[in-house]
Amino acid sequence: MAAKVFYGSPKQSRLDASETLPMKLDKILDALHLRDRVKGETVAIKMHLGGNVGYSTIHPVFVRRVVKAVLDGGGKPFVTDLAGAVATAAQRGYTQETLGCPIYPVGGPDEKYYYVHKHPYKNIEEWRLGGMIADATFLIDLAHVKGHPSCGFGAAIKNLALGCMMTPTRSAIHDTNHYDPYWFPEKCPDPEKRKAIMEACPFEALVEDKERPDHLHLHYEMCNQCGRCLKVAPEGSLFIRPENFWAFQEACAISVKIVLSTFEPGKAVFINLATQIHTVCDCFGFTGQPIMPDLGVFGSDDIVAVDTAVLDMAAKQRIDENALPLSMEFQPHAGHPFQQVHGPFKDPYKAPEYLEKLGIGTRQYELVDVLPPVRPERVAAVYVSAAVH
Repeated sequence: MAAKVFYGSPKQSRLDASETLPMKLDKILDALHLRDRVKGETVAIKMHLGGNVGYSTIHPVFVRRVVKAVLDGGGKPFVTDLAGAVATAAQRGYTQETLGCPIYPVGGPDEKYYYVHKHPYKNIEEWRLGGMIADATFLIDLAHVKGHPSCGFGAAIKNLALGCMMTPTRSAIHDTNHYDPYWFPEKCPDPEKRKAIMEACPFEALVEDKERPDHLHLHYEMCNQCGRCLKVAPEGSLFIRPENFWAFQEACAISVKIVLSTFEPGKAVFINLATQIHTVCDCFGFTGQPIMPDLGVFGSDDIVAVDTAVLDMAAKQRIDENALPLSMEFQPHAGHPFQQVHGPFKDPYKAPEYLEKLGIGTRQYELVDVLPPVRPERVAAVYVSAAVH
């Protein structure tokens, strides 16, 4: 059965505040019956609060409307994210005064407040879930849509998968790329040949392993799978396989399942704001040029459906190649637009696919536009009186 994904377009029919994205977010919250569902609930609003000089994370105007909806419904909201992002959140405009509720680190200020979940997967034995998430009784996943160097794309799934876990677990999730061997030193004993392999990569994604000088270490985030290294490497010494890249997304799916297992059915909603979509995760601490037009705001009770809907809409867009950093290489034939930026093996649909296989959500959805833009037959003049200034 298809899940409903409520959608607000960035397109307006008229120059009217009632047709802007914050107001369409209100309509989505109404369509999700959020106010009716949160009475007496402790509501964790999981965001990415960004870092350093980043300014593309979700604007406080949107966050405050979500907070107000929870308060109106009789819930007790708090915004939460990783400790480092919370510590500097005020520098980017996130305070209790601007948002209307407290801001707490997901695992406490020193990341010592967490619950351990056992679920073996490749190099991971246990998952440390932040206590503030586990103790909440209702979850609002409020995510900013952007590119991501590990998986091509980040939104609702990635916001929970990494943002609710403690540092050792987040590191282990990234290290899943390295669990299945890709370098075989016996096939390349010549140090000069290894140097040539590393120099073949224009992105410095291949480096000498710190602990084993005869091994090469691949930085998967920097690799765009161009294959230049494979043309230099002796046969059988180096493999660039999609499965290594997909391991990160499968680990993210497992992480999300663990997060959602702490909430009763029906006590989680997922909202994606697809504006200022740039190349990398907001944790990089800066904002690049938008690489595609704003897509709007999406909301659903189904995390798989809401991310899939965003990806399907993004698939219809063209990447603004001129907006990419000059250090990146655009690959117009790599597949989805996010693959064109980060490489063909970084398939953004993999995480939703894995999560669906784990029994969480569906990739089948019905997109419901909460206020479809319609070209007016007549347009009244818009005038702002000087008296209001």
